[in-house]
Amino acid sequence: MIRSILNIYILVLVADVILSYLPQFRNYPAVLYIKKASDFTCKPIRKLLRQLVPQDFPFDFSPFLVILSIKILEALW
Repeated sequence: MIRSILNIYILVLVADVILSYLPQFRNYPAVLYIKKASDFTCKPIRKLLRQLVPQDFPFDFSPFLVILSIKILEALW
């Protein structure tokens, strides 16, 4: 059950990454919900990464790190 929820959350993170490259869908309610759900875990990591990585770096690795963390937790479970 918990693994299913985590896998669904991973899909939400992947959807957020894909939708971030499609600005025409930015204001749809479903997209706003996906963004809000993914920012819950990505914002703290993004904040930490901004201290470690230069500001002009064009990629956001926070979704990747969240997915990696989830997969590590699944493996340990």
